[in-house]
Amino acid sequence: MSTFAKVPAGSTIYTQAFALTKAFQDDKSDKKVNLSVGAYRTDDGKPWVLPVVRKAEIMLANDETLNKEYLPVLGLEEFTSASTKMLLGGGSKAIAEGKVISTQTLSGTGALRVAAEFLSKQMNFNTFYYSAQTWENHGLIFMNAGFTDGRTYRYWDAEKRCIDFEGFKEDLNNAPENAVIILHGCAHNPTGSDPTQEQWKELAQIIKSRKLFPLFDCAYQGFASGDLDKDAWSVRYFAESGFELLCCQSYAKNFGLYNERVGNLVILVSDPSVIPNVKSQLLLVVRAMYSNPPSHGARIVAKVLNSPQLYEEWKTCIVTMAERIIRMRKQLREKLEALKTPGTWSHITTQIGMFSFTGLTPKQVEYVVNECHIYMMGTGRISMCGINSSNIDHVAQSIHDAVVKIPN
Repeated sequence: MSTFAKVPAGSTIYTQAFALTKAFQDDKSDKKVNLSVGAYRTDDGKPWVLPVVRKAEIMLANDETLNKEYLPVLGLEEFTSASTKMLLGGGSKAIAEGKVISTQTLSGTGALRVAAEFLSKQMNFNTFYYSAQTWENHGLIFMNAGFTDGRTYRYWDAEKRCIDFEGFKEDLNNAPENAVIILHGCAHNPTGSDPTQEQWKELAQIIKSRKLFPLFDCAYQGFASGDLDKDAWSVRYFAESGFELLCCQSYAKNFGLYNERVGNLVILVSDPSVIPNVKSQLLLVVRAMYSNPPSHGARIVAKVLNSPQLYEEWKTCIVTMAERIIRMRKQLREKLEALKTPGTWSHITTQIGMFSFTGLTPKQVEYVVNECHIYMMGTGRISMCGINSSNIDHVAQSIHDAVVKIPN
């Protein structure tokens, strides 16, 4: 018998998106559409390397002062400082007062893993909460990092197709002290539904009064609305309200640097005197996990964020991506309503960011996948980036047919 025979099968939930992509690739239908992939696509259905990224790469390639030496354990300082400034704002009081530590990570996933291990091993936190509908990796990351008590808070009201805000608040009010609360900074994945500013204020009040610890997952700044400041509002509000917090940044979406694994972990403290100890423990976490981060992607982001001209050019790129997604939302809703598809579809346009929780049931999704060659997650989540002017009629008609033939 093989020594590895005792290894149990893993959960398929973490591989569903990749399995759907493989099924899409193997499908011979000329009508096939992939709405499962979490990556931006142009209106031609192609991946897009941002022109400003190409420009920065050429600059880096021509800079003969650069070499392939190891970066410091905590990463490229000109990247982490620029990234933190973009998150908290140029006028951040916390930055000015020296209350912020930032660490380059292996994209947003790496930031979450470093954050979770630090909170578990160095801060002795054990309980974490994540939204009942969330990016499926949140739970896996925190449990693997040492947390043993993972809980959910209510978030999505499937019947009303909006945030279950009262349920959300009730679950936070019942959370034990020192529980870590994972919050999506903007463009909640997978629902695409965010709290309003007034709702964020209520949540902050509860988190403060219950002595909970906020951790923001900020994977879509700028990509969601096209406005960097608007998409960072929730994090900045918590920072300006005096919270100690962690925030995990990713540059996969807003820079299109999916395979470069560029991320940043920001730690905001109330007392600058603790920073040396925190930094020394972060060094140990990163050193034991992956030693130090890669340089190429971080140098691209640093080059852009620190150059006024490239920075402005990049902002036009994120507006291009955000506006295309918003346009697809509007058109999909209009087509579903024109077809008189049963139910209400206003949530398609009130949601924001890459993903939309359509409200389709698992059986309706199964119909759309098997009969219409449209690949989407079993939860009914779709990536709006997969919709374009060539396939939107087919997508709308298929959703309509599924809802009519398989009533909820």
